[in-house]
Amino acid sequence: MNILVTGAVGFIGSAYVRMLLENRAPGAGAPAVRVTVLDKLTYAGNLTNLDAVRGDRLRFVRGDILDAELVDELMAHSDQVVHFAAESHVDRSIRAADDFVLTNVVGTQRLLDAALRHGVEPFVLVSTDEVYGSIASGSWPEEHPLSPNSPYAASKASADLMAFACHRTHGLDVRVTRCSNNYGPRQHPEKLIPRFVTNLLDGLPVPLYGDGRNVREWLHVEDHCRGVDLVRTAGRPGGVYHIGGGRELSNRELVGMLLELCGADWSSVRHVPDRKGHDLRYSLDWGRAREELGYRPAREFSSGLRSTVQWYRENRSWWEPLKRGVTAPGGTSTVVPGVR
Repeated sequence: MNILVTGAVGFIGSAYVRMLLENRAPGAGAPAVRVTVLDKLTYAGNLTNLDAVRGDRLRFVRGDILDAELVDELMAHSDQVVHFAAESHVDRSIRAADDFVLTNVVGTQRLLDAALRHGVEPFVLVSTDEVYGSIASGSWPEEHPLSPNSPYAASKASADLMAFACHRTHGLDVRVTRCSNNYGPRQHPEKLIPRFVTNLLDGLPVPLYGDGRNVREWLHVEDHCRGVDLVRTAGRPGGVYHIGGGRELSNRELVGMLLELCGADWSSVRHVPDRKGHDLRYSLDWGRAREELGYRPAREFSSGLRSTVQWYRENRSWWEPLKRGVTAPGGTSTVVPGVR
């Protein structure tokens, strides 16, 4: 079986590919599973994320999901699709939304069209809790109306709707996952936890939006990947599955934990003006994934956060170039030498 995984040199996608090829995923099964990774190699991609699984079962193709010809060629040789590729940084979407619409909406449609032509299914679309907007109390069920507030969230909600339209109109087996905030090793330092950790390790101040009351549910990336694979192997066609971590924290509470783990104090924190349209709270009801698929997060948050901080402490060579603005080059599609 050949699984096409898009966006898989980034944080979450690469963790999923490593899990598949190391036979640690719930549905990974026999070593016969092969993976083709399609990634544009934007600033958020890092080929070293796949170093541990280079070999005959991995093929990496550098290219854009907007490239219809390339997508069609790869889909013709694939059996299933797991689609992670996305522009995902909210602040960047607020400054300029065009790339988010093109990649997240148009790119997803290109993949759906090719999957439909070649009968490739299931098509697993990895989405986000941000499509729902903000919730003051309780938790969202999968049937809750979509009400995104940022350009990023709106582009992901649009991709979800296009996927469901393809399922309902054409019968393609589409399955959508929506996850809470991820954390773990190899996350780009533009995101909250790695940004704060790397700043604190360098003795630099950290920026906290507003009063820090915004609440998020945190999910270790490996728990997320296990949930995605359960949906790939046992989910229902046309189904939506929430993948949550079960630990809610305000940003202020999270920062307090990071300060302690990094040996810093509140004098390192700089309060900055709140983000435009900043959602106050996200919370997913992931009972469906638990009851239908047997999903449960395995990583306890405190220990997971501690090990994440330790990874950044021990792997400066991975993140320091990113902090200096040294990124992977973009460009046209190519098979990278040494990564089949």
